[in-house]
Amino acid sequence: MILQRTRPPLLETPMEVFDRGVFTPNDQFYVRWHWAVIPTSVDAEAFRLAVHGHVNQVLSLSLSDLLKMPRVELAAVNQCSGNSRGFFSPRVPGAQWAHGAMGNARWTGVRLKDVLDRAGVKQGAVQVRFNGLDEPVVPEAPDFEKSLDIDHARDGEVMIAFAMNGEQLPLLNGFPLRLIVPGWYSTYWVKMLSEIEVLDRADDNYWMATAYTIPDTPHANITPGQTGVKMVPISRMVPRSFFTNVTEGASLPAGASAAIRGIAFGGDTSVAKVELSMDDGQIWQPATLGEDHGKYSFRRWQVNIPQLVKGHHSLTIRCTSLSGDVQPATPNWNNSGFMLNAVETAHVTAV
Repeated sequence: MILQRTRPPLLETPMEVFDRGVFTPNDQFYVRWHWAVIPTSVDAEAFRLAVHGHVNQVLSLSLSDLLKMPRVELAAVNQCSGNSRGFFSPRVPGAQWAHGAMGNARWTGVRLKDVLDRAGVKQGAVQVRFNGLDEPVVPEAPDFEKSLDIDHARDGEVMIAFAMNGEQLPLLNGFPLRLIVPGWYSTYWVKMLSEIEVLDRADDNYWMATAYTIPDTPHANITPGQTGVKMVPISRMVPRSFFTNVTEGASLPAGASAAIRGIAFGGDTSVAKVELSMDDGQIWQPATLGEDHGKYSFRRWQVNIPQLVKGHHSLTIRCTSLSGDVQPATPNWNNSGFMLNAVETAHVTAV
């Protein structure tokens, strides 16, 4: 793992991990926390998930209670809003992630809808707020809480996970429970989930109204120094594609064909196609897609390129989602370093 920060822990997944399989191993799955006060152990027997607020019945659910409910499993990409922030130009503050602030896993748990139905959501509910066991380092700092609109929270896809890739959730990735919000950036995937509150108003806490907001513009793009832009909470992910077996500056054998491969995801929907260009985007050739593990999962891709003549070459990859969203040719920019998803280019040399 690549250590970005120790307090709170920020660990990045090396890109070569993504070349080994479509699912990211638990012990190599990136880690991102907001506050340094994180429990180093959780008593599974004593743990309770509180459900309260604008509901008919307040709940205090044990892990045993949740394990008795109908289970669901979903493959989904978890990606930090600031993934690839280190490539923003001009540079912006924050963790200088490369491309490894993401991972793909099979999540097992229960539908959030089923838990909310058990509590009985009252008419007039607007949003559902989620809190975890992590705490601010000083009392006056805002507790990390995130909210979803009530219809989104009850769509049957948002889930409360207790297992990851067939194993118990690791502590650093949210044991004992983690909220899974497929297709949305990981700021909503609250770890060590301990409290669910149904609200009869829009949530205006710091982490919804101020932090994790983006310009309300195409691709969340503004000009450095631009002011007076309407800001909205970040939400849905956008399509991305990556090389996993070649890197910038790599050498390939001249006079031989090469299999170029990588991963892609459609953001908030399926991958429709992945394409490779060897002439800076003038001509695109389709990649062969690997097994489809569901619309929120990584998808493997591969292109067999012809014999390369000696010299320098550029390889550019792009993904198009099922909704028709295409990776842009030029990168976006905003003050927070969020939502970078421009096409990726690797310059290689045939020797």
